[in-house]
Amino acid sequence: MSAALPLTACGQQRVAAGAPGSTPSSAPGSPSSTPSPSDAGASPYVEPGAHDGAPHYGDNNAYRRSGEMSPAGEKDARKEADRIEPVLKRLWKQRKWDPKSVRTALLALGYEELRTGPKGEQLGGKLEVRGMSARFESDHYVTPEGARIGLHVHKDACVTAFVQKTNYQVQVNGPYMETGCFEPPYGH
Repeated sequence: MSAALPLTACGQQRVAAGAPGSTPSSAPGSPSSTPSPSDAGASPYVEPGAHDGAPHYGDNNAYRRSGEMSPAGEKDARKEADRIEPVLKRLWKQRKWDPKSVRTALLALGYEELRTGPKGEQLGGKLEVRGMSARFESDHYVTPEGARIGLHVHKDACVTAFVQKTNYQVQVNGPYMETGCFEPPYGH
């Protein structure tokens, strides 16, 4: 005679209480039968560190994690970030955050614009300047004024920045798996 094993979400097997082969429950009040306060109400399907409580958060958002930087890559990226930050601050104060103005100012620092071939291969240069990404607000998409900057310092190190009407920011990070120096948009 075999016992039926009910399946829970994600295909985990649970043995029904009292089913043949299941272990007897501990005596009432023993540590193994009393949930700890941190376990009370916690879903067994939420992985540690999930920002929104969703199961498989890490797997579903792996594409949004930047790669690791070597210490040397991080040091070099910070040097470049320190060169870029005053330029973006000046442009922000001058209310010049369009991609063309930002690109011109950063090319004046000696950076070369990234060039790619017909198959996406990099042919030279390290600087990318793009318009801001569209975002959903209420019931439609809006593309704010501003520019995003990606500087490929090394294969493992980037400077990622933006300048827009409300603020500007410069940071260093490893490249993203699918989008290089630019943080990818949310997929779903």
